[in-house]
Amino acid sequence: MNGNAQPLEVAMDFIKRINAGDINSLCELMTENHIFQDALGKRFMGRETMRQGWTQYLKMVADYQVHADEFFVTDERVAIFGTASGRYAGPIASSTKAGNGAPAQHVASQGVDSALGPNGFWEVPAAWRAVVQSGKIAEWRVYADNQPLRKLMGDATP
Repeated sequence: MNGNAQPLEVAMDFIKRINAGDINSLCELMTENHIFQDALGKRFMGRETMRQGWTQYLKMVADYQVHADEFFVTDERVAIFGTASGRYAGPIASSTKAGNGAPAQHVASQGVDSALGPNGFWEVPAAWRAVVQSGKIAEWRVYADNQPLRKLMGDATP
């Protein structure tokens, strides 16, 4: 992306790179001092920190996708609304196994959480805030209820 690209154009390119799972291409679109803030408010600083973070996340959450439906742009800031989805590829939580260790019926089929689907799939409403500087993402904030993913990871917190 060139430094004259419009903020919405940059943010949409960033989403395309996330959806493609191409870590190197994604990092090319980050400023060197990029800031990532997760849905719990934890901040991670630096492109190389996020290279490691995205690599680990995309291994844990296969087929991760950002589906952007609405956008609002103010100067260099872009607000994006849509859904996030993926498939938890880590070990199945012990609470989802039958007594013999085999996977039990998926939690969603038991009516516990409609955001969960078969084979570790989850989808939640989400929003993102991007700050664009010189045609790159300087800050990426995630706003989503990741409880469905945390349940798949074995977190019993309601």
